[in-house]
Amino acid sequence: MRIVRSIIGLSGIAFLAGCSVGPKYARPAVATPPVYKEEPPQSFQGAGIWKPAQPADQELPGKWWEIFGDSELDTLEEQVTVSNQDLKAAEARLREARALVGFNRASEFPTIAVGPSASYVKDSNNTPAFPTSVSRKSSNDFILPVDFSYEIDLWRRVRRTVAASREETQATAADLVTASLSLHAELAIDYFELRSADSQKQILDNTVKAYADAYQLTETRFEGGASPRSDVAQAKTQLEDAQVQDTDVTVQRAAYEHAIAVLIGKPPAEFSLAVASLNLKPPLISAGVPSELLERRLDIAAAERRVAEANEQIGIARAAYYPTLSLDAAAGFESTHVANLLSGPNALWAVGPQLLETLFDGGRRKATSQGAWANFDALTANYRQTTLTGFQEVEDNLAALRILDREAQQQRDATASADDWLEVSTNRYTGGVDNYLQVIIAQTTDLTNQRNEVDILRRRMDASVLLIKALGGGWDVSELPAQASLR
Repeated sequence: MRIVRSIIGLSGIAFLAGCSVGPKYARPAVATPPVYKEEPPQSFQGAGIWKPAQPADQELPGKWWEIFGDSELDTLEEQVTVSNQDLKAAEARLREARALVGFNRASEFPTIAVGPSASYVKDSNNTPAFPTSVSRKSSNDFILPVDFSYEIDLWRRVRRTVAASREETQATAADLVTASLSLHAELAIDYFELRSADSQKQILDNTVKAYADAYQLTETRFEGGASPRSDVAQAKTQLEDAQVQDTDVTVQRAAYEHAIAVLIGKPPAEFSLAVASLNLKPPLISAGVPSELLERRLDIAAAERRVAEANEQIGIARAAYYPTLSLDAAAGFESTHVANLLSGPNALWAVGPQLLETLFDGGRRKATSQGAWANFDALTANYRQTTLTGFQEVEDNLAALRILDREAQQQRDATASADDWLEVSTNRYTGGVDNYLQVIIAQTTDLTNQRNEVDILRRRMDASVLLIKALGGGWDVSELPAQASLR
């Protein structure tokens, strides 16, 4: 017992005195501008999308799609949360990462195993060098052993392994939110694209009707001798071209409807959306300041957590240069008869520490250490690049919204002018002042401007979604699971 107490005491001292090898982690520094370049000034007089930032604006709601004020979009987004298969796969990967934490954490505790066995042994009559005068005997052997094994974490290899798996779990949790944000944003964009196609279809339906009336007018004038046959041919061509466009836009609508069905976890054959025009306005969005993006962007958070994990791997690789100390013990009973197996004289035990140091491995540990450092450098660069990409995406969509806001007003003016021109051209043709070519040009210009106005609104709605996505969708790094909770 004195020996056992000495070994346990020595092991405890070694455990408490264990030191960590490898670098201490510090988040890599990144260049962060004080403000966004493309954020419009407060004096910007647009169509109402910009306003001075208020404290409440700094955080988007968790269900950010609700700020668009479309109940049908809200219903579809909720179905993504519940039924999307890609999201289910990402959630399963998070559970797998959590399980790996438990697997690695088991190394912090001793391993205790029991292996009872029973055997019946009979010596061979023809055993070599066995005296023939000696009687061959048979014997029983019953063993009930309990084995104890524990690696003393002198260099924090085990604890670093557990920390690395926890950091990977945090990164995987951020990946799950990234997947969720991307899928919800994709659905919102597909929805706005579909509604844009509905608006385009409505414009083209009205255009086909107007062109049919114009075609009838040219025939009437031709039959009355007031217009040449070429006017009828031009009007018919214009009508048929509009009919082609009217039919073609339904192809786009069908594709977006099918995409939405898949996003909400339904076969396209079992899903349909009623036709409705795009009659929304981009919501009020504040980008905040660039430094906040490091806390809001989930892909940045995932990249940073993987840098921390790589730092732990360096320490693990470094610990391989030092000896490992383990404490092994065995105890149990052995007897030739099961009836008295548990009696005192049949007891057996053994206990002792084992120190193992690798003297030569052909450069394996050096290569592992070099690889760990290279991986750390690569992930650090990836973290900085992800941060730069995040800044770019915010700037891109701030610029898009600012410019498209002005472009939308210009387009509304152009559409109004085109409507007036078409009305004047039609009246002049009816009165015999102009030829039908002027009407054709005015019709084409008016249709182009009407469709452009819808397309600009679609682009503004898409840019709003992409800005929300670039800002992290209302997420914050504090929502990552705490390391202490990962067991």
